[in-house]
Amino acid sequence: MSAYKDMHELSIKDPDSFWSEAAKGIYWNRRWDAVCSEPTGEDPGYRWFKGGKLNTCYNAVDRHVKEGRGEQNAIIYDSPVTGQVQHYTYNQLLDEVSRLAGLIRDQGVGKGDRVIIYMPMIPQAVFAMLACARLGAVHSVVFGGFAGKELATRVDDAKAKLILAASCGIEPTRVVPYMPMVNEALELSTHQPEAGVLVWQREQQPAELKEGRDKDWKALVDSVVPADCTIVDATDPLYILYTSGTTGTPKG
Repeated sequence: MSAYKDMHELSIKDPDSFWSEAAKGIYWNRRWDAVCSEPTGEDPGYRWFKGGKLNTCYNAVDRHVKEGRGEQNAIIYDSPVTGQVQHYTYNQLLDEVSRLAGLIRDQGVGKGDRVIIYMPMIPQAVFAMLACARLGAVHSVVFGGFAGKELATRVDDAKAKLILAASCGIEPTRVVPYMPMVNEALELSTHQPEAGVLVWQREQQPAELKEGRDKDWKALVDSVVPADCTIVDATDPLYILYTSGTTGTPKG
């Protein structure tokens, strides 16, 4: 307990030293100029680790492989609804994520572009988030099963360049098709994702793909050149998280 009290006291008395020490647990491509920058007239928000450069996907995946933990489990997927249990080591996760990042890159998505992830809680949703981070793209996870109108609102606000979707979600008593809701959303939205929709086809209910807009993720991902990590500023956004919208337009 005394160690906790000492750490807490340091965080209050000397926050720069406290957070500088904590940041040593992250791999930096370039060290920061300042731990926390005060707001200015040109930049009204606080900025953490300004001047620092890094990649979140590298810190979450690549570094563990390089440090010899490649055969350790990174993800254990245990679904009581489908009865599936899957294990992914860090080596396997790196392969899945770098290839998906390559596929997303080949759709024209790069640093700063926004990507909507409309999927259930399956391993591919994790791959999608990490693949976006690998490219420096900004992802926004939309609850799988949200109606078309709610999805459309977020597509419009984020100005998404690409949607990553699954063909369906699975609940204890039913299978929920996702693509009809994606179709409705893109009929309602003013903004249209120029890179279209990448669809992960689930065996429980594959989706009919719209020609010219939708692409089969599983069919394409093995043939792409894996993507390396794109280095971004510490102050660059990683994701957009929206409020529920129950009291008005969702706020990112």
